Amino acid sequence: MIKIIKLSAGLVILFTLTMHAVYAKQQTLPDILKNDTHFLPDFSYAGYKFGLEDIPYVDGTVVLATEFGAIANDGKDDSQAIMRAIEHANKVEGSVVVRFPAGKFIVSEIIEITRGDFVLQGAGKGQGGTEFHFPRPMNMVDDKGKLDELREYLVKYDKRQREKDNNLDVLFSEYSWYGGFFWVSPKDHRGFSYMSKYDPPLPTSIADGIKGNRGERTIQVNQPDSFKPGQRIQILWHNRQGQNGALVKSLYADTDVKIGSRHWESPDKPLVKQRTQVISVTGNILTIADTLLHDINKALPANFATWQPLENIGLEDFSITFPDSPFFGHHVEAGYNGIFFSGLADSWFRNLSFHNADSGILSYDSANITISDVSTTGMRTAHYAVHMGNVHNVLAKNIQVFNHVNHSLSFNTQSTRSVYLNSEVFHLPTLDQHAGANHQNLFDQVTLHFTAHKGKKESNKDTTLYPVFWGSGAGYWQPGHGQFNTTWNLRLVVEGGMHTNEVLQVDAVAEGPSARIIGLHGNRQLSLNYYPKPYVESLNQKVDAVPSLYDYQLSLRKSGNN
Repeated sequence: MIKIIKLSAGLVILFTLTMHAVYAKQQTLPDILKNDTHFLPDFSYAGYKFGLEDIPYVDGTVVLATEFGAIANDGKDDSQAIMRAIEHANKVEGSVVVRFPAGKFIVSEIIEITRGDFVLQGAGKGQGGTEFHFPRPMNMVDDKGKLDELREYLVKYDKRQREKDNNLDVLFSEYSWYGGFFWVSPKDHRGFSYMSKYDPPLPTSIADGIKGNRGERTIQVNQPDSFKPGQRIQILWHNRQGQNGALVKSLYADTDVKIGSRHWESPDKPLVKQRTQVISVTGNILTIADTLLHDINKALPANFATWQPLENIGLEDFSITFPDSPFFGHHVEAGYNGIFFSGLADSWFRNLSFHNADSGILSYDSANITISDVSTTGMRTAHYAVHMGNVHNVLAKNIQVFNHVNHSLSFNTQSTRSVYLNSEVFHLPTLDQHAGANHQNLFDQVTLHFTAHKGKKESNKDTTLYPVFWGSGAGYWQPGHGQFNTTWNLRLVVEGGMHTNEVLQVDAVAEGPSARIIGLHGNRQLSLNYYPKPYVESLNQKVDAVPSLYDYQLSLRKSGNN
């Protein structure tokens, strides 16, 4: 400090101006936030109560599982006792908390949660907390027919895992992407349609949209008397115009990427669902809780239906463990799945850990869920850590993945405007954009650790690379994603495989159109090989002015400045 003071006045002024310039550079907003030339979704509606409220700590009637025979650390199966406690809780009016003390509970049955205003609560996920240990996989448990439709589908369409080099040719496991030992959904709820013959009648339309603009919250409707404030609704866009229909164009613009047949082969099923809530009705103008995913007009029609999910469900403060077991391959999992939820809104899963799970959390047919402070570990390769499929406005934050997971962080079929925030993957990471009309999703402040390697093809054998984005999924659901999937301040930590003066090629070669890649940076110089070509800003530079896009947009919305 003294040396700086003794510098000449000119040097002091130069030093001050230089530091001011650096600060100003760091605080400059990306262009995409300063103008509307390139559309950027408002992701801040993701999470519990559309992002506007913190997850609550419920003060409901407490049901102690120990009073129904669940005894920690006695080495005996606690399944029946847990189900008795839940059966009793289901009869309680108002909010109810089924509480477990610290210790290990052994479970060998599917535990169903089928009512709202319900919390399953342990005493922490770490050492000294509550552990639910499942000694056997789902393929040894009676699922009471919950997976029969999926089994029939796999057989009928001969969905098989074929690996010639490994002498493997078997039917896909029904547990690869569906089901869990904690099964949270309305009773007899069907999370996803696999066989048309089991489809119930389509949701009754209560109104048609006349006009609405993507990114706005007001919609002109033809039957405003069908709506009331607080009502939960679905906005349904169908593609009845075939391969080149207006909805396909809205999803993928004029991309050269091949569009899979599932986008038009079921015209009576909605291709896009926005599950939202009515805020107000003024004349024939409907105001909804979050912004429209797509336009509504004559060329791009949409209709409205009611939606009745379970609400205010929380699973919190415990660990789920499975035994050490062999890994037999991708899509042939035995069913060590932790939590499956479907048909939920304004609910949460927080402070949870999973060990040796095939999949930690699987999700369907839900909206405005917060998944927070989740970690996964294990020696066996897993399928999913946290999976988002057929969901809207789901926020997964503070996720840590320590084990090898084929799809580390996944946006799956028909997931929309959902977010992974402040999460980290430590082993063979991939950001999975799993096709199936998933669009307008966000990876925000994610950190990936990996070892780089040389390309395998003759054309890139001298290139040091890593496949960060993995546009997987079936060909009939391709491309990897729809428009406006966004990556913000993705940090890549190369642990080995290259020298500091080398350039790492970030591969993303089977993705989707109109992606936004802002603030891609790491501990090596990066180049980006993303197809189709995305909109890119701040390559090799963190966006310090806006560390988190979700937090930035939420703060603007709360202040009324968005």
